[in-house]
This record gives sequence, structure tokens and C-alpha cells, in this order.
Amino acid sequence: MKHFIKYYCGLRFVRTCMFLLCLFFVVGPAMAQPSGEDGIKVGLVLSGGGAKGMAHIGAIKVIEEAGIKIDYIGGTSMGAIVGSLYAAGYTGDQLDSIFRATDFTNLIQDNLPRSAKTFYEKENSEKYAITLPFDGFKVSVPPAYSGGQNVYNELVKFLYPVRNITKFDELPIPFVCIATDVETGNEVILKEGYLPEAVMASGTLPSLFEPAKINGKVLIDGGVVNNYPIDEVKEMGADIVIGVDVQHGLRNRESLLTATEILLQINNYRTVLDMKEKSKKTDIYIKPNMSEFSMMDFDLHDVLIKSGEDAALKNIDALKALAEKQKEKPSERAKIVPSDTLSIDRLIIRESPNYSRGYVKGKLRFDTDKPTTFSKLQQGISNLAATGNFQTIHYQLRDNDDERIIELDLDETKTKSFIRLGAHYDNLYKTAAILNYTRKSLITRDDVSSFDFIVGDNLRYNLQYYVDKGFYWSFGFNSRFNKFEKEVNFDLLRENFDVQAGLNVNTINMDVTDLTNQVYVQTVLREEFAFRMGLEHKFLKYTTKTLRRDVNLPAGQDQDERTIFEKSNFYSAFGQLTFDTYNDKYFPSKGLYFDGDFHFYVLSSDFNDNFKEFSIAKARAGLAIPLIGNLSLNTEIEGGFKLGTSNVTSFDFVLGGYGTNLINNFRPFFGYDFLSLPGNAFVKGYGRLDLEFAPKNHFMFTANYANVDDDLFRTGEWFDLPIYSGYGVGYGWESFLGPLQVHYTWTPEGSQGNFFFSFGYWF
Repeated sequence: MKHFIKYYCGLRFVRTCMFLLCLFFVVGPAMAQPSGEDGIKVGLVLSGGGAKGMAHIGAIKVIEEAGIKIDYIGGTSMGAIVGSLYAAGYTGDQLDSIFRATDFTNLIQDNLPRSAKTFYEKENSEKYAITLPFDGFKVSVPPAYSGGQNVYNELVKFLYPVRNITKFDELPIPFVCIATDVETGNEVILKEGYLPEAVMASGTLPSLFEPAKINGKVLIDGGVVNNYPIDEVKEMGADIVIGVDVQHGLRNRESLLTATEILLQINNYRTVLDMKEKSKKTDIYIKPNMSEFSMMDFDLHDVLIKSGEDAALKNIDALKALAEKQKEKPSERAKIVPSDTLSIDRLIIRESPNYSRGYVKGKLRFDTDKPTTFSKLQQGISNLAATGNFQTIHYQLRDNDDERIIELDLDETKTKSFIRLGAHYDNLYKTAAILNYTRKSLITRDDVSSFDFIVGDNLRYNLQYYVDKGFYWSFGFNSRFNKFEKEVNFDLLRENFDVQAGLNVNTINMDVTDLTNQVYVQTVLREEFAFRMGLEHKFLKYTTKTLRRDVNLPAGQDQDERTIFEKSNFYSAFGQLTFDTYNDKYFPSKGLYFDGDFHFYVLSSDFNDNFKEFSIAKARAGLAIPLIGNLSLNTEIEGGFKLGTSNVTSFDFVLGGYGTNLINNFRPFFGYDFLSLPGNAFVKGYGRLDLEFAPKNHFMFTANYANVDDDLFRTGEWFDLPIYSGYGVGYGWESFLGPLQVHYTWTPEGSQGNFFFSFGYWF
């Protein structure tokens, strides 16, 4: 009996072991193998490729239509941008709409709206053609074509719904992206942190964008080391991988036309070899034909998105078969609706050494005690970026308990000195070249010093020192020397100065010298509105070599000396109110403009012995509006008058010619040459139709009308119909050296027309 029990127990043990063994071999593989019953995890890999990455959107739309649920996403560069947005919850159709509506040229070039710049910054951006860092008496080149600020702004806006997710595997679709440590050359896997920063780092293509800084590392485009992160997606848990590869092979010499393309070619030496193995690991490999496209073809979004759709449709059977195997089907994604409304309860600023908190807040121009918008936030960031004082401006929007926080990380530009260059020609100043030296933080925080030295047919200079205190009163000092010669009508001279009548002279050569020094304080409301008041010293000298002592007898002059009509120092107090929302100084197509100026002259060295206190008031108002298509209308009205009984005529208004930088009270007027129509009061109306018939090319028709005389406003003659009129047709081109403009002008009051030609920024 005892042996029987032992035998029976042993038999049961053997049967149990055999049952468990069978269970292991039958059930175990069933649990390990992905199947339609137990679920398959699908990963999506999106390669880098610049503009070609828009093909990812077309592929994603087809993947969605096939009914596939994506469980993991990995991307590099543009693949990281598209992938992060999809991981955050945007649908393929939404991505299509976002990318079609985006002006990538403006984003990449970091084109800042003119409204983001202070009046000082507007002047700088519209004066110099080239700006170069100048450090240690060495001229260098900028580290990259763009700082990427506009791209970062857009990423913050569109990824705002997932702002509080710092671990990327907690996104609606777990996500990972790749960057490169520029110091070590090692791959950096980014799977936590602030999502817009990580995505931006993954796409900082060398030479195009400045490197990003995250956790003490300097990062560049992940495509340098890993442009197709399939292994990382598999490590996340993907059983099946769908890959969209928008890379192209090595290009021939005819296709390597830019530095960016050459750098990409060098990088492709490695990635082309890598893709031979990585494509084999990809279960469904989608390869759009990218041979005809460049990484900068952002304007071809329609074609690129369609190419992604076409490539994915070639794999539609495999995609649908995969969808059939998935147990968990994709749920209907609640569409993210980006809102422009934004609430910020607290502002944290990591201050830089040379720019105060007040300066930064003054540029941001929004309050934390009331709701704002992304548009206003981006405007404030653009205001900061437009100063050029910060290499990068990264900011994080996040929630902390019940507080909504914005935290600014300001990476101050290390270079404080710059050399700026420009060239110009016009009918008044003739040829001129400008060399500028700019130094920031020379004496105190928030200051900028600038010196222009202008050589050519006329020697000039312009010295500026400005301390920008943001919300508070700013102050500055200007010194400017201006000089030019111009043949003017003799009648103009007789009307303005004590010159003998009856001389047999039609025109004389007038030499104008102007030295102006100002000290002032200024306050601004946003970047478009400024009020300035201060004190001014001006030295004016008007001379001619046409008239000698034998025909004009001012006291104290020798026979061979020039005749001097004015040689006095004038001292005044002034106030100026400016409002400027024009979108362009030279070719405005929308915006408003107003400039009012009042000078009270209280003292003079009085060369002509005729000085009494007097004032000059003048104002100019304009409106630019788009009409139809690329046709716009710019209308302006301006006027000025003299108050007081002083016989000083050196500050009278003189109309004629063309230009945007005429000194004192010389005003442009089509139909007449420079310095043709004098008077101590004037009123003028101006209108210009501008057709931009091709990008940066303009055809213009201009008409202007004016009354100019002494005491127009006192006598009421400024209400009369205009006495003077002029018209012009012209062509303008926005070149990288500044605008080129050619105008032919005429007037019904004269028989001879005038050509006005200018090239380069006015200075």
C-alpha cells in the first residue's frame, strides 16, 4: 500500500509537470506574440529633412484614414516638429491647416514686425545694409542665419495645451526626439523637459539656426547623428514600426548651391549608410520621392504634403492589414482648438547682467493682473528680440498649483560691439558710404552708443547715446553734422535773404552746413508711440561761391571769400510727438503715421542782427491701406508755420525734390527740384498708389499739392485751392542694400520734368 501511494503521487506529479510544460509552450507564445486578440503596439518614426518634412503630414493623414492607432512617436528635426504636434493631440487635417497657413520664410529669417522695434531700432534697421559683430578689434560673422525666435514662439503657442507635461511619455501619444551635443558629438535623447525647447533643439540645423542650450548642454540638429530614430521608438515598446523617410541620397555638384545644402550633404554621408540598415528594420517603410525638392522649399507645401499622401497610399494595403490586427482602435481625437487668450499670474525673469527687470518688463508691455493674448505675448517677445541684446529668449508657460507662470530665460548676447555698413546715392547728397560703430552697455546698463561716419561727396557724422529705461523715462544725446551743395533758383535766395536785386543771375550754388546737438528725455507707449522733449543747439551756415563781394556787400568779407547769408548758433527747447505703425518706411502698405514737432528758439548768436524769439510748429499725418491684391494707397497731409515776428528766414520751409531724410524744414515735393518753393508756412497733401507687381518690386504713381507762402495761416490762404501741384511715376525695388527708387516727376506749372534717383537706405 505504501508503494502504491508513492507510485500514485509520483504519477500525479509527472502529469502536473507535463500540464504546466504544455501550458508554457502553448499559452506563453500566445502571450508573447502580438496578435489581433492581445494587441500590437505601433510606433511612428519621422525623419528630418527641412521643408521636405511637410510630407510627413500627408503620410499621417493616410495612416489615420487606414484606421491605425499610433502608440509611440519618434522624430528628428522637422520630424520632431510634426511628431510633437501630432503627439500633443492635433489631427492630420489640423497639421495640414497649420502648416499651410504658416509663413516659413518669415519664421526662418526671424523677420520681426516693424511695430516690435523702438524708434531708435527702426532707424537702425532702415539705415544699414550689413551688421557684423566686432569684438576685441576683430570683425566676425554672426553664428547663424537666424536665432530661431519666431519658430520657438510658434511652438510655444501650438504646444500650450500640453504645457504642464514634462515627461514626454505622458503625452497623448508618448514621444521622443533627438538632438546632438555640439561639444562631444554624442546623441542626446530628449524625452523630458519643456517640450517646445526640446523640439527646437532637435531642429537647430547648423548655420541656419543658433544652437540651443538645455541642461547645460549646447545642442544642434539631431540629424547630425540620428536622423531616423527607429531604435529609440522600438525601445519605447513598439512591436511594429511605420517609418516616413523624407531624406534624399547624395546630390550631384549641380545641386549643391548653398552652404546649407553642402552641410546637409556632408551629414548625409553617414545617414545614407545608416538608412540601409534602418530601412530593413522598418515594417512599413514610406519613402516619398524627394529628389526634386530642397530643404528650404517651404513655399511648395501643397506638393510636399501631396507627395507624402501618395507615398503612403502605395502602402495602403499593409496599413489596413496592420489596422485589422490592432485590438485597440484609434479613438476619435478631440480636436485641439488653439486659443489666443492667455492668463498669466506671475512673471519670472532670470535677469541678465546688463539689462534690468524694468527694461525687460518695459519691452514685454503686458500686465499680469489681467488676461492677455498670445499675440500680445509674441509682440512683447519680439520687442525684446528686436533690441538685439539677447541671443536667445526662451520662455516657459506652465501652471503651478493655481498660478499660471511665465518664466523667461534670457541669454544675453555676448558681443557688445558692432560694425555696420551701408551705401547710398541720391540727387541731393550724391554718393555716400556709411561706417558705423555701435557699443552697448558702454557706461551703464540699458544704454547704447552709436557713431556714424559718412564719406563721399559730402562729409557727415551722426553721434547718438541713448539709455532705454522701458516703462520709465529714457534719456539720450544726439550730435549730427550735415553738409550739402545744391544749385538753387536765385529768386529763392532773394526771398529769404538780404540780396541785391537786379543781378543777371538765374541760379546760384548754395552750400548748406548744419550742426545740431540735442539732449532729451523720452517716454514710450508700446513701440509705436513716443513723446520726446529736450534742449537743442543748432549751428547753421548758408554760403555761396557764385556771388562775390563785388555784387553783394556783407560786412567784413574779402573779395575772394564766399558770400555768407547765415552763420549763427541757435538755442531752443523742443517737444516731439510721434506715432508710427507703418509696416515699412519706404513702401508702406498699411498703418498710421503722425509726427508733430514744436521748437521755441530763445537765443541766437545773431549773425544777421535780426533775431527775435520765434517758434516753428509742424506736423505730418499719414494713412496706408491695402486696396485690392497687392495694390495699396498711401495718403499724407502735412503743414507747418512760424510764430513770431523775427526776421530770421533760415528755418523757413522749402519744398521740392524727393527723399526721406531731409534736414530741418526742407520738405520733398514731386514736380519741383530740391529747394524750389519757400515760405514760412505751408500745407501739403500727398497720395501714392503702389502696386507690388512682383515680390519686392513696385510700380508707383504719386500726386502732391501744396500752398507755400509767408503767413498762410494768419491770412487764411491755406484754405485756398493749391497753387502748386506735381505728379510722378516710378519704380521701386527692395534690394538687400536698401531700396532702389527711380521717379520721373512733372508739374503743370512748369515745362520741364525731373528725374529723381536714389539707391540704398537714406542716412
